[in-house]
Amino acid sequence: MKYVGQPDYQHGTSEKLGVLVVNLGTPDAPDTKSVRRYLNQFLSDPRIIELPRLLWMLILHGVILRVRPSKSAEAYREVWDEDTGSPLMSISIAQANALQTSLQASYGDDVVVALGMRYGTPSVDQAISELESHNVRRMVVLPMYPQYSGTTVASVFDEVAARLQRTRWIPELRFINQFCDEPAYIKALADSVRESWDQHGRGDLLVTSYHGIPKRYLLNGDPYHCLCHKTTRLLANELGLQESDYRVVFQSRVGKEEWLRPYCDETMKTLAAEGFKSIDVMSPAFSADCLETLEEIEGENKEYFMENGGERFQYIACLNDRPDHIEMLTELVARHCQGWPEMAASRDKQAEAEHWATSKVQADKLLEVSG
Repeated sequence: MKYVGQPDYQHGTSEKLGVLVVNLGTPDAPDTKSVRRYLNQFLSDPRIIELPRLLWMLILHGVILRVRPSKSAEAYREVWDEDTGSPLMSISIAQANALQTSLQASYGDDVVVALGMRYGTPSVDQAISELESHNVRRMVVLPMYPQYSGTTVASVFDEVAARLQRTRWIPELRFINQFCDEPAYIKALADSVRESWDQHGRGDLLVTSYHGIPKRYLLNGDPYHCLCHKTTRLLANELGLQESDYRVVFQSRVGKEEWLRPYCDETMKTLAAEGFKSIDVMSPAFSADCLETLEEIEGENKEYFMENGGERFQYIACLNDRPDHIEMLTELVARHCQGWPEMAASRDKQAEAEHWATSKVQADKLLEVSG
C-alpha cells in the first residue's frame, strides 16, 4: 500500500486539533466539461445510487453523462458569479474562515479548520493533507448536512475512511452525524424566518423544502425523512405555528422511481388553488445556498407557483455564514472535542484569567479600604 501524509515528521513538533468541514461540492466551472467531470464523481458514489453497479455504470456512461451535463451547466451559469464563482463554494469558504476565527478566539491557535468537498475540489483528501501539514493529531469531522442520511453524511464518512486507510499515522477521530435538533440551530432558523417576516411581511404559509431521496431508501432504514419532519416540527414550535401554517415538501427528484413525497414542484402548482396566494419558502437541509436553492427553489419553483395563481413568493436564504450559525457550529465542535487537550488548555487559560481578574478586583477594594 502507498501511504500518504507527512513523511518528514520531527519529534517535538507541536500537536494541533483539526476541524474538517465537508460539504457536497460543485463543478470547477459552469461548462459542460467541468459539470460532466463533477457529475461522474457524484453519480458514481454507491451511497447516492443504490443499484447494481454494472447496470448503473452502463446507464450513467451510456445515457446520463451524455445528456445531463450540458443542461446542468446552463443551470449553474444562472447562479455563477464572475468574481466568486459557485455560491456553494464561496459561502463554504466564508463559513470555514468564520469558524476558524471563532474557534481560535475561544481555544487558541492550536485549532485548525480545513474545508473539503465530497465531490470536486478542494477534495477531502486535500483537506486532510492540509490538516496534516499543521501536525493535526486529533480531528473532528463536520459534515455540513443538518439531517443525517446515508446519501450525504455516510458518504462523507466513507471518503474520510478511504483517505485514512492510506494514512500511516491516523489521528484521533470524532465524527458529527447531524445537528438538526440542536436548539441553537433551530433558533437560528427561526430568527432567519422572523427577520424575513419583519422585512418582507408574512405569507399565508411557510414551506420547508428538503432535498429528496428515493422512497426506497427510507423503507430500507434511512432516517432522513423523519429528521426533516423533526426539523420543521421544532422550527414550527419555536415560531409558535399551527400545523395549518406550514408545509413540508421534497425537491430535486430525478428518474421514474418514487421519491419522498410530497414533491415540491407539484405542490407549488397547487398551493394557490388551495387558497395560499402568498408563501415563504426555505430549505433547512442546506447549510449554504447553492444550485438547488437559488436556481431550483428561488427560480424554477417560484415560477411554478406564480404561473399557477400565486401572488407573492419570498425565499428565505440558508443560514450561510450568519453569526448565529457560526456560533452554533463553534459550540457544536467544542462539545464534540471535550476531553481533548486543546479544549482543556483553553479552560485552564480562561480559569487563570478569571483568577487574576478576581484577584485584581479584590486588591483594588483593599486599596480603597486602606486609602
